[in-house]
Amino acid sequence: MRWRTAKQGSATDESGGRPARDRRRRPFWQELPILIVVALVLAFGIKTFAVQAFSIPSGSMQNTLQQGDRVLVDKLTPWFGATPSRGDVVVFHDPGDWLANRPVPRSGALQKALSLVGLMPSADEKDLIKRVIAVGGDTVTCSAGSPLAVNGVVLDEPYLYPGATPCDDYPVGTVTVPKDRIWVMGDHRNDSEDSRYHELDRAGNGFVPVDDVIGRAVVVAWPLGRWATLPEPDTFGQQGLAAGRGGEPVAAAAPGALGAAAAVPLTLWLRRRRAGR
Repeated sequence: MRWRTAKQGSATDESGGRPARDRRRRPFWQELPILIVVALVLAFGIKTFAVQAFSIPSGSMQNTLQQGDRVLVDKLTPWFGATPSRGDVVVFHDPGDWLANRPVPRSGALQKALSLVGLMPSADEKDLIKRVIAVGGDTVTCSAGSPLAVNGVVLDEPYLYPGATPCDDYPVGTVTVPKDRIWVMGDHRNDSEDSRYHELDRAGNGFVPVDDVIGRAVVVAWPLGRWATLPEPDTFGQQGLAAGRGGEPVAAAAPGALGAAAAVPLTLWLRRRRAGR
């Protein structure tokens, strides 16, 4: 039996429970804005703190990475104090006008807004991707006609682009990496303006501050036919390397799909929760 009280103006059951509610679900189109907002918030959080996708626009990391590849970059572990290791493929901010002579594409207000949450590449970001060869305290020897050596150990570099020479284009001789810095090089040495080039251009400018590193590239996620992990090569497990203590722009792409994927189950859960009231 049900009745309506004048005071409450709503239906109650005989047990004296709470007012009966309309349990009809809202149409999906009414909840779509909630889904979009949740997806944007999650995408922004994922992009900022966890993982971000980056686009490879050049051949400086061939054959490990090809132009047009999308890599996923781990941005989470640096928050817990992790620092780059030898062999890591890392994305980092321009450490000192490495991209000064490259034109910056214009971006409209819409692109800027969408890039903020990772739904479009940012035209303004000045980021690069290279392989870490040496860390703070290491000594790098890079001479024309000779293989690359770290801490006196000649490196076997199977990741080099076929036919590429280790150091011939920009031989810097022997340099010591300062504390809290890294030395980076492309896998296609003859097509990479990396630490060698910028050290020769301006002494000391070839070292990348650890604080400028955004994160480590861990997976080639796209195209699907090139899906692969990016582990540290065995090269950097060679005996003797432990003596140390320790360019091309990339466009940030969207983790929006990750945010949308996470938002859908969250929104459905909220709908079921409301329906069960």
